[in-house]
Amino acid sequence: MIPPQTSLKRRLALWLIAIVAGLGTLLLIEAYTSACKAADRAMDGQLEAASLTIAESLQWPEGNPTVEMPASALQILATRWQERVFYWLQADNGVLITQNADLLITDAMQAEARRQPVYLDAVYDDQPIRLSGREVDSAGWDTQEPVQLWVGHTRRGRDLLAQELFRKSATRFAAMVLITAALVAIAMRTMLAPLRRLRQTLRDRSADDISPLRLGVPKEMLELVETLNRLFADQRHHRDALLRFIADASHQLKTPLAGLQSTSELALTSREPAIWHQALEAVHDSAERTSRLAGQMLSLTRLQHLGPGHERHPLALDRLIREVATDWADRQDSRDHDLGLVIDMSTPVWVEGESWALHELLNNLIDNACRYTPPGSEITLTLEGDDERVTLSIKDDGPGVDAESLGRLTQPFERGRRQDTCGSGLGLAIAESIALRHGGQLAVSNRQPRGLRVTLTLARCRPPEEHRA
Repeated sequence: MIPPQTSLKRRLALWLIAIVAGLGTLLLIEAYTSACKAADRAMDGQLEAASLTIAESLQWPEGNPTVEMPASALQILATRWQERVFYWLQADNGVLITQNADLLITDAMQAEARRQPVYLDAVYDDQPIRLSGREVDSAGWDTQEPVQLWVGHTRRGRDLLAQELFRKSATRFAAMVLITAALVAIAMRTMLAPLRRLRQTLRDRSADDISPLRLGVPKEMLELVETLNRLFADQRHHRDALLRFIADASHQLKTPLAGLQSTSELALTSREPAIWHQALEAVHDSAERTSRLAGQMLSLTRLQHLGPGHERHPLALDRLIREVATDWADRQDSRDHDLGLVIDMSTPVWVEGESWALHELLNNLIDNACRYTPPGSEITLTLEGDDERVTLSIKDDGPGVDAESLGRLTQPFERGRRQDTCGSGLGLAIAESIALRHGGQLAVSNRQPRGLRVTLTLARCRPPEEHRA
């Protein structure tokens, strides 16, 4: 049983959630950073405006700098968050003009403020503050000297403003995520509709319906539909082949059974023991042929429905051929033929195979050659090859097969239009199934000037450890 897998919709949703979560995190970080920068720009603008307003109120009576803090500057710095405000003014000669807090303004800070306006974060009375420093030229009646001005306030208002701006951005982002999720759900349902349609079409089919699918699908699913159609075509081919095999097998079995019935009926009408004996001999011969036919059909069916060759192991093909050829030399079926063996290999020939299957293949090929050639014909087994492949050939000098029937000889019950023999037409079909099972190739061709050649090509393998030199 196939274990349940995560649905495609769920996998797409998880990927989209992961992508949106990653991008959303980056966007939220960027939104918070932007909110902090926007709050700093807004509040720094207030510090700058307050600084300029204070600088305009600076006076130099009798050469002494004085300042009366303008209310407008304090109003600029007085935000709705009730920030604490700090200021610090000092003349260029080091004279402190005024301050409302003992701010720690270092020499480095003053030097930086001389070059350009400065905005920096500091700590006063254990509270984070924001300072703005600049140097301004303030003109009196009889003197003109630069004055360094520093103003600042606490950061609470900035932080609250940044949080407010971030909440607005996050709210808009959350709304966009919800809208996107709804649109994605609709899009996924729409995009997966062809899959649901295909699934429903397959479910609604009857078990016997293996006709091609006629279903409009997107380009991405076209290969899946074509694969299913190829599968249905293979099923049609196998079903038709099975039906043909059953029909041919029924016909092949019907003929000897009908002969058995007619022979037995004739024998039953007679009282002569000689006729009974003759009928029994005919029944025995017909039963033997029928038994052989049934055995070959079982062998072919077994080969076509066996799983992978788990019994395959290295075996010496040259030794197997010698054993089979020696066995056939002593059989009655080959007594009227000249059976020969030629092994044109100087070293043992090892192939990956199943001994019983290759035994069956050799027996069927030799049996076919004996059955379909006249007495006195020469039948030669030849084994040759190179370091990678080996070729087994069985040649005879019989009548051969006409070119039209040559390509069908490996089909079940095909006898090359020969009706003058007792063969079943299954030998070459069994041999081809065994060859394909071993990753080999079986070829049938006519010889010149006459005769037939059946060639089996297999890949060689390394011998087992105990047989290596």
